[in-house]
Amino acid sequence: MKNILFLCTGNSCRSQMAEGFGKALKGEDFQFFSAGTKKHGLNPRAIQVMKEVGIDISDHKSNTLDEIDSKLDIIYTVCSDAHENCPYVPNVKTIHVGFEDPPRLTAEMSDEEEILNVYRRVRDEIKSFILNIEKTLENK
Repeated sequence: MKNILFLCTGNSCRSQMAEGFGKALKGEDFQFFSAGTKKHGLNPRAIQVMKEVGIDISDHKSNTLDEIDSKLDIIYTVCSDAHENCPYVPNVKTIHVGFEDPPRLTAEMSDEEEILNVYRRVRDEIKSFILNIEKTLENK
């Protein structure tokens, strides 16, 4: 079974959603983890929109790459900052699949439903990626 890590800047939103979907949808085929180049803690809106689709990530922890103690096979960088700052990990394939950053996209918004719709859109894009994750592994 391959060990897959989703790496983001703060391990608060996109990487956490990817880990949650990975475990829920492909957990029989792969072992999933998430980490950040820094720790920002879990994003409450990410938790909320994942609960809307029946996945509870509220018990996830915000980690850095150094805190992952499993041997990794693949690292997916899910944001450009993590891709640019991903440390070299010997014998681990790194694949970039960028997703927009909901906190950054919604920073100037005040309408909560509009904000949540951005989180939902990114969440759904991540779900679609996870459902087809084998295709990215075949092509790399």
